[in-house]
Amino acid sequence: MRQFPIARESLPYAAVLLALAFLVWLWKPAAGVFPLLLLGGVLFFFRNPERKVPEGEGLVVSPADGVVLGVEQVEENEFLKEPTRRVSIFLSLFDVHVNRSPIEGKIRYFRYQQGRCIPAYRKEASFLNERNLIGIEGEGLKVLVVQIAGLVARRVVCWAKLDSDIKRGERLGLIKFGSCVEVYLPLSVGIEVKKGDRVRAGETVLGRVK
Repeated sequence: MRQFPIARESLPYAAVLLALAFLVWLWKPAAGVFPLLLLGGVLFFFRNPERKVPEGEGLVVSPADGVVLGVEQVEENEFLKEPTRRVSIFLSLFDVHVNRSPIEGKIRYFRYQQGRCIPAYRKEASFLNERNLIGIEGEGLKVLVVQIAGLVARRVVCWAKLDSDIKRGERLGLIKFGSCVEVYLPLSVGIEVKKGDRVRAGETVLGRVK
C-alpha cells in the first residue's frame, strides 16, 4: 500500500465522501457532484508519487515537499545532543505530504508527542503542535526528522518502526492537511539549500557530509 499511488490513510475520508455523494444523489442528483469534488481533492492531497532518489556517498535528501522556512544553527538535545543545523520545510495543502528518510540507516529513536494545532509555518508550532520525532543513524552520521502537524488536522503518521532499516528516500510517514517537517543535521553536513527554496522529498539534496 505504501507504493500505491494514493496513500492508504485516504481510505476513511474517501469512504465517507462516497457515501455522502450517494445519499446526496438520491436526494438531488445534480448536487451529488459536490461531494465528488471533495473526494477528488482528498485523493489529490493523499497522492503518493514515485521519486528518483539521487545516488552518492554522504548525501542528505529532503524529507518533505515544500518551501524552506529557514536554516538555523540550534542545540539539539533530543537525539543528536549537540549543536546542529535545523532545516524547516513548510508543506501547503497542495504539496505531497508523504515524508521520506533523508539518509540510509536504522531508526534509533522515536517519540510521539501530542499537542495543539497552531499554523505549521509559525515558529512555536515546532514545540507546541502534535509531532513525531524520528532519529536515524547511518552513513556515518545521525539525523533527527520531526513531523509537525498543522492547523487543519492534528494527525501525524509514521510507518517506520524502531530499530528497522530504512533506505535514503524511502517513505517514512505522512502528515495530514498542512504541516511542517524539520530535519536536524550535524555541523559536519554542508547545507545546500536556503530560505525560500522549494524542495522535493527524496530528490532534493539538502546537504553533503564535508
